[in-house]
Amino acid sequence: MSVRLMVVDDHRLLAEALASALKLRGHRVLAAAAPTSGAAELVISRAPEVCLFGTATPAEPGTFDPIARIGRERPQVAVVVLGPVPSPRGIAAAFAAGAAGYVRHDERIEGVERAITKARAGEAAVAPQLLRSAFAELLNPAAQPDDEGQRLLRMLTPREVEVLVRVAEGEDTRLIATGMGIASSTARTHVQRVLMKLGVGSRLEAAALAARTGLLDRAVLDTPQGPDLPA
Repeated sequence: MSVRLMVVDDHRLLAEALASALKLRGHRVLAAAAPTSGAAELVISRAPEVCLFGTATPAEPGTFDPIARIGRERPQVAVVVLGPVPSPRGIAAAFAAGAAGYVRHDERIEGVERAITKARAGEAAVAPQLLRSAFAELLNPAAQPDDEGQRLLRMLTPREVEVLVRVAEGEDTRLIATGMGIASSTARTHVQRVLMKLGVGSRLEAAALAARTGLLDRAVLDTPQGPDLPA
């Protein structure tokens, strides 16, 4: 069944190639245009049934702003995004802007055509495997260093960062003092300040907090090398 559509992409060659393929399959292509930032004006003026919206950066802020405008001014137009396998945020951003579907840009032309047909019929045009992978990542997110670690690290002086690293490595006050070339009383004071700033009551808790929030990894990278400075 022929569909009246438009193809927009940030790369004109891709837009024209897809438009040609769809014309050969009997669809009426009103325009093939680039870049996607100008999609809203074209769609609003031409009023296709479906707009194919190609993007290489689905997670970039503002990428789907034209789709939101199309939804406000031409709500009857179904927009299907063509893009790379996105993060769950990318898929969510597309649908939040009003997209009717999301298709991988390496999909076969038959898959793109199925998405067009579904979108025109008012159905969600998104491959089940994309949804499964998105939900899997949302439910089991990849471990990322906790922002809390960066916040805590900013509270410590360079000297206290070095003390924290030594505490995490299991050094006692004597070893800390020897390694840093300071008096034991000074080392003990540094340790107490670290515990106080981190809001913990023991060295073990400090080490655990540093590891859990990613603070320890950053602290190791930031630990000063070379001759120690005076306390």
